[in-house]
Amino acid sequence: MDERTRQFVVSAFQNYYSTADIKLPPDFTSREWGFIEFTSGQDTFMKRHRAFGSEGELHDYLRGIGPAHAYYSVAYYEYPGAPKMKEKNWLKADLIFDIDSDHLPGGINSYADMLEKGKRETLKLLEFLMDDFGFREEQVHAVFSGGRGYHFHISEESVLSLGSAERREIVDYVSSKGLNLEKIFSKKDISGDAGAESAKMSVFPSEDDGGWGGRINRYLITYLSSIAKDEDAVKILSGFKGVGKTTAEKLVDAFQDESRIAALKNGKMDALGGFKKDILMTIVNQGVEQMAACVDEPVTADIKRLIRLPGSLHGKSGMKVTALSIDELESFEPLNDAVVFSDKSVKIKVIKPFAVQMKGKDLMVEEGVQEVPEYAAIYLMCRGVAEYGR
Repeated sequence: MDERTRQFVVSAFQNYYSTADIKLPPDFTSREWGFIEFTSGQDTFMKRHRAFGSEGELHDYLRGIGPAHAYYSVAYYEYPGAPKMKEKNWLKADLIFDIDSDHLPGGINSYADMLEKGKRETLKLLEFLMDDFGFREEQVHAVFSGGRGYHFHISEESVLSLGSAERREIVDYVSSKGLNLEKIFSKKDISGDAGAESAKMSVFPSEDDGGWGGRINRYLITYLSSIAKDEDAVKILSGFKGVGKTTAEKLVDAFQDESRIAALKNGKMDALGGFKKDILMTIVNQGVEQMAACVDEPVTADIKRLIRLPGSLHGKSGMKVTALSIDELESFEPLNDAVVFSDKSVKIKVIKPFAVQMKGKDLMVEEGVQEVPEYAAIYLMCRGVAEYGR
């Protein structure tokens, strides 16, 4: 970033911070703070080991330097401003999850598509946190990072003392790492009437069971019931390894029979008529891949991590790091709702062609001098593809 561009962007960020609504974390005076400033050269580094004793002190700092990035520690320390980590005296840490949209599997067509994909993955993770771990909506705080993804912050007393290993296990669970389907598809003794011998029946968890078992039951029934209604059902099912035409036809018949579906919902796998377990496991494996949440494990496991400050700006997009309620998350549109700069015209020199969708507009800029709205100018300058006026 050249010096004129740096000055323009820093001034815009300072103006934003003069009236910004910054959402401070709980017990913010016990946090370590770190900042990255805009530079006119190539070298950037983080200024960290900062501590603030009051809200006004932090706001003055933000207004004064207009940082490119503002972070605070997920950890609470006795001495957060100590210059060495071992001197800070770690006390506890929030539980943090990071969904980084550009790390998700599958293709991405545009920045907007990437962000939408990240939001869907975030909502998937939310189901695990609420349904499997029992957190309430008001205990899970969602944040759009201002760049590529979303964070969840949990500051409940029950999680603050968890170590890295325990936090890693949580990520393993939501991402299905180590999930043993053999334990889900099993057999157990079923007692008969008085005097009758017991028998072994194939079972797996009912739809009302918690954890992965209930989730897999619901997936299997929903998926196969939906396919059974498709005119190409046999062809679709025959595409699975080990499923021939005859087996596919039997599966279609089974999932058009309401009584058999009801029995399966209660965990009675024999209601399917003795299908090989391997066939169902093949279908379920597909479901597990779709249901598992893709979480950045190192972020969650790091109990001394720095995380972006809600209300601050992201120095590579100029967009707001936005705190969201769970109700707001699903309808949130980052390329509109996280844009804070104005529509006033700004002259820029485009270094290389670039395209982005912002505020409902498809913006395509070519090399050379041109005028664009301020929000687009700052975005392009932050991305390094444009310079301020020429």
